[in-house]
Amino acid sequence: MPKQVAALTLNDLNAAEPCCAPITESHLPAETAALLAPAFKALGDPVRLRLMSMIASAPGGEICVCDLTPAFTLSGPTISHHLKTLREAGLVAAERRGTWVYYRPQRGVLRQLAALLTVEATPAVR
Repeated sequence: MPKQVAALTLNDLNAAEPCCAPITESHLPAETAALLAPAFKALGDPVRLRLMSMIASAPGGEICVCDLTPAFTLSGPTISHHLKTLREAGLVAAERRGTWVYYRPQRGVLRQLAALLTVEATPAVR
């Protein structure tokens, strides 16, 4: 009888423990790949990757959309679309305060993505 594997959720990705072994060590279960793929896809766009970098490195752990928008030559609605994509992928959380929205990284999800891509150094072959 095959062993049943519990499906992961985005909440599981915020856990401190890695969701799975690095891809260099074992095969990634289909359910886990389906859950993580939207995050990788969201980061596959240069604007979203820059936004993610700005959010993740923000002093104090969060940044106002009013500080993000001027860094780009894109319209406000376009920046909002990219931020929505990052939110829907589970990479950032947002909180409205008055007329502004503040974004903070979902560090647990970022840790999971990093752990999945971890590659141990191998000794040089002579």
